[in-house]
Amino acid sequence: MAALSLAGFGLTVAGTAGAREFGILDQPAPELQVDYWLDRNGKPTTYSIGASRGKWIFLECFQNWCPGCHTHGFPTLKKVADAFDGDERVSVAAVQTVFEGFSSNTREAVRELQLRYELPIPMGHDPGTPEHEGLPYTMLSYRTGGTPWAIVIEPGGTVAYNNYHIDGDKFIELLKEQLG
Repeated sequence: MAALSLAGFGLTVAGTAGAREFGILDQPAPELQVDYWLDRNGKPTTYSIGASRGKWIFLECFQNWCPGCHTHGFPTLKKVADAFDGDERVSVAAVQTVFEGFSSNTREAVRELQLRYELPIPMGHDPGTPEHEGLPYTMLSYRTGGTPWAIVIEPGGTVAYNNYHIDGDKFIELLKEQLG
């Protein structure tokens, strides 16, 4: 399978010299350590990177109270989810990575957001870990810089994109070309 070039997204982060490096681009995708998942119908389920091996994975990290998630993250997630709904070669999921705003970024908010944005995907809740100063496992293992945060994993399990905003239209176009 030819590699998907994500360079066309124009998603380089300017002015990051000397800054903390985010993301784990070109590294093996770690398994998620999220124990609360809802399926597309709001019923308890499970989700794992390993079970999706062999598929393209689009994973969006969000928080309920994040303004950027509502203006950019969820609209992009909705486009991607709708574009690949029913395509067995692509897995789309989202996880609430709670690192602040604990009273707003709740398990209940996951279902509310799923309904509000009509997202036909599994959605999880990663509440943070006391042993890591409250940071969620997903945020730590993927070295995310906050929310919204998009992660793309290629079928072999390597992280192909891991950064803030992704151009959903360009991503859909490139992935559809890749899938044929």
